[in-house]
Formats: sequence, C-alpha cells, structure tokens
Amino acid sequence: MAKKTVATLQTGEGRTYSKVIKMVRSPKTGAYVFQEKMVPNDKVDEALK
Repeated sequence: MAKKTVATLQTGEGRTYSKVIKMVRSPKTGAYVFQEKMVPNDKVDEALK
C-alpha cells in the first residue's frame, strides 16, 4: 500500500495534495493523538477546522 501512495505522489497529480497532520485529544484516555489525512490543496483550511 505505501509503495502505491509514494508512486502516486511522484507524478504530476500528486502535487495537488497536501498531508495534514492534526493533533487531537482522545476522549477515552485524554492523551493526544495525531490524525493524518491527504487532502487537496484548496481544502486544507477546512481539514484543519
């Protein structure tokens, strides 16, 4: 799976996406958890809200 994602990002189409890493607090344990998403560049602000 990871190889396919890397191969996709190396083409011209992959430059239109950004990796968003958001830190959120887990409701169960109270510890911080990192959530990672691949989103289009024009939707980055919406993903961070």
